[in-house]
Amino acid sequence: MNVRDQARAIGDAVLYEGYLLYPYRASAGKNRVRWQWGVLVPPSYASAEIGEHSSARVECLLEPADHTVLHVKLRFLQTRTQDTTWDEAVEHEIDFELPLAELPAERPFQVPGDGQRTHELSGVLTARADPLDGPFGGTRLRVDVHNTTSWPSDGVRRHALRHALLAAHLVLSVDTGHFLSMLDPPEWAKPAVEACRQERLWPVLIGDTSRSTVMLASPIILYDDPAIAPESPGDLFDGTEIDEILTLRTMTLTDEEKREARATDPRAAAIVDRVDTMPPELLERLHGAIRSVRPIGPSVTVAGVRVAEGSRVRLRPNLRGADAQDMFLIGKTATVRVVLSDVDGATHVAVTLDDDPGADLQHAHGRYRYFSPDEIEPLEVAE
Repeated sequence: MNVRDQARAIGDAVLYEGYLLYPYRASAGKNRVRWQWGVLVPPSYASAEIGEHSSARVECLLEPADHTVLHVKLRFLQTRTQDTTWDEAVEHEIDFELPLAELPAERPFQVPGDGQRTHELSGVLTARADPLDGPFGGTRLRVDVHNTTSWPSDGVRRHALRHALLAAHLVLSVDTGHFLSMLDPPEWAKPAVEACRQERLWPVLIGDTSRSTVMLASPIILYDDPAIAPESPGDLFDGTEIDEILTLRTMTLTDEEKREARATDPRAAAIVDRVDTMPPELLERLHGAIRSVRPIGPSVTVAGVRVAEGSRVRLRPNLRGADAQDMFLIGKTATVRVVLSDVDGATHVAVTLDDDPGADLQHAHGRYRYFSPDEIEPLEVAE
């Protein structure tokens, strides 16, 4: 997947985050207050006191090259009212091409409405680029999105949402040059990063964690280089939840609850239909994937002995740890399967118990018990 496709996939998840929550019925209390992310309401309804805003801003650092052109893709949803109290959504995508040499720039945009189920939206996108002080070069890029829709507010949020940009986010890309990470910038860029101001948009790199030609400005705070889990079979509209849990819970809905969910929204119907026909092997794939740890090499040294895959060790778990069941493992022997490192750089030794008849099966499925090097005692030198 190229970086632009990756940005679109993450953007789609952002676009529909919270669109419709389990149990996927309009009657559920959690689905009666909708649209929480990236909502840009018309100016007549905007109020800091109630936490509703008509604009958003992202600032990030760019190392441009000669004749760099900034491409901005504005993506958002627009409500479409139904005969019921449930509003569906229409996707919109507007592209802007802005040569850096021509900034600052202001680009108005408009989305037509049919006057009944959808209403006209208008807005403006502004961009500017300011060279950074110092010998290293670089540019601070600022992009603002404003909802300028004229609407005589009646003070009702649901009505205001019909004139709002929903789940609004930006995909920024350059044909030459690159963006810098705002989470882990190079040392020279840290003061400039600290001076950047974000308002309801958060910049993350796509395709890398240090520099990239594509950046996503998301209304949800993400890490650099986010990705959709390859095991995920489709939308569930709750990216902070675990797919397996939501899928299993959806399976437990009664036939009547499923009928109501299907009648609520075509996207809800698609979720229920997918879960109802999900083969067991696909459900199994949702269970047990671990990405917070990674192999760090063939071995780790413990008490002067090299411990690697195949080494036999005796377990001496730290009973002050989080797993109370570790007390039953004291003194047991185990076989090392892999040596791993987590996101904080800590080392973990993954083992299976020697007296466990299912050890080989667990190894085949990547199911292990994890211990730090100071919780194991080598029994032999690894070959």
